[in-house]
Amino acid sequence: MPTWWKTSATYSLFPASFSDSNNDGYGDLDGIVARLDHLAWLGIDAVWLGPIYPSPMLDAGYDIQDFCGINGKFGDLAAFDRLVAELHRRGMRLILDFVPNHTSDRHPWFLESRSSRDNPKRDWYIWRDAKPDGSPPTNWIDHRKECAWSWDEGTAQYYYHLFLPEQPDLNLRNPDVVAAIEEVLAFWMERGVDGFRLDAAMNLVEDELFRDEPMDDDIANGPPGWMDHLFTSDRPETHRVIAGFRRTIDHYPERLFVGEVIAPLVRMMEYYGRREPGFHMPFNNQIMKTEPWAARKIEAAIDQYMILLPDGAWPNWVLGSHDVSRAATRLGPEQARVAAMLQLTLPGTAFIYYGEEIGLGDAEVPPDRIRDPYEAYGQGRDPYRAPMPWASDAHGGFSGVEPWLPLAADYPTRNVAALRADPGSILHLYRALLALRRDKPALQTETYRPLRAEGDLLMFMRPHEQESLAVVLNLGSAQQEAVLPGRGRIILSTKLDRAEAAEGRLVLRPDEGVVVALSDKSPAG
Repeated sequence: MPTWWKTSATYSLFPASFSDSNNDGYGDLDGIVARLDHLAWLGIDAVWLGPIYPSPMLDAGYDIQDFCGINGKFGDLAAFDRLVAELHRRGMRLILDFVPNHTSDRHPWFLESRSSRDNPKRDWYIWRDAKPDGSPPTNWIDHRKECAWSWDEGTAQYYYHLFLPEQPDLNLRNPDVVAAIEEVLAFWMERGVDGFRLDAAMNLVEDELFRDEPMDDDIANGPPGWMDHLFTSDRPETHRVIAGFRRTIDHYPERLFVGEVIAPLVRMMEYYGRREPGFHMPFNNQIMKTEPWAARKIEAAIDQYMILLPDGAWPNWVLGSHDVSRAATRLGPEQARVAAMLQLTLPGTAFIYYGEEIGLGDAEVPPDRIRDPYEAYGQGRDPYRAPMPWASDAHGGFSGVEPWLPLAADYPTRNVAALRADPGSILHLYRALLALRRDKPALQTETYRPLRAEGDLLMFMRPHEQESLAVVLNLGSAQQEAVLPGRGRIILSTKLDRAEAAEGRLVLRPDEGVVVALSDKSPAG
């Protein structure tokens, strides 16, 4: 039987936006516990929890003030322990966001580091003298596309930050820092955590010579003169740091280690680990980021990913995240159903972003409700992080008071209660797809065979010696006719209204996907 995470559907949730138990407008840990029966009913295997650590919350909790505590907005360690216990009681696992690249500037480590040049923790962060003319040490830029160096008046040096100035980067070339982070991993695994998602995995180590980034005049990569991040991203030393984290995690049985790696596919595959242990899986954003949403484009993205996957590596698929416009907004409500069938019938682990099971779209956030500091740089993400609507009441069942971000405008009709009452809803489609993943051996292996298709059709097989499945998806808004690889029967349609024999040719309605169980002896290779 595969390791638990290989066949899992993991539910990614933003803690502040899932469910509020104490009516302060913010989601919290006890609110998550109160909604676990929804996830169990849906068929979820694991929960990936965004940052819950003490934090000034300038960057949604990714500015961490204490790696081994709980933000009071979300509860305390006792509430965390309740969450772990209740997940495990239901047979679900817990994955924590893990952020070793940087801390908050209020973290005790940084307060010590900036207190003096000779403090023992000075080298725990990246400090450099100014150039002779007083300018920053290098031309490096941060995620705001501004200078990545901030001046510290007290010690008369610059410190480096990939993200906000309030998020100084740790120096992971320092073995004491690495050891401290590995102690953090052990702390949480001792409390029952089943795995970690490492944030900003490519950016853990910078060039030790502090060379200026080269400039790239290719306008496809940005404005003329855009910077190539060759000295601040994807450094070879990064893999050694990840390998050390992986060895710490491997001391505990059945733990999962996944990483956020935003890179061309060939480079991303290196993070599975070739010479040293790497991630069990770097997140695969291929179908999430492929544009336009067209059959040949998606087909090529899947094919390239499967071809480049290293021997023995396990695939995974992501449709949405807290950094990207929601699938229902990008693709439309009908194609969001087709995308769900695609994701949940491809081989490998599936990561479902909270709200995708109800077709939740982006919320409208007026200027006076904006929370994300990156909005000032044209990179705001608040619309993708809006609260989960559970019911049609004044605050969507999320809270008894106004939530910290506005609900999506259609929440009175698009909420869990309303869609659970509708047997034809996308919520019931997700439940049926997750049940199919559990019930069909063909969906629990790595086998995958693309099938030739024309027009807006995307087709592939999941071969198996017991029963092979064909997945046929219409990514267009017109009727399409598919040629099947054999005889069989439709066992699921994205419209939840078909269960019929399928022989030779099959007509798909606009925006429809089907799974066909093949009855003849199709090769299982």
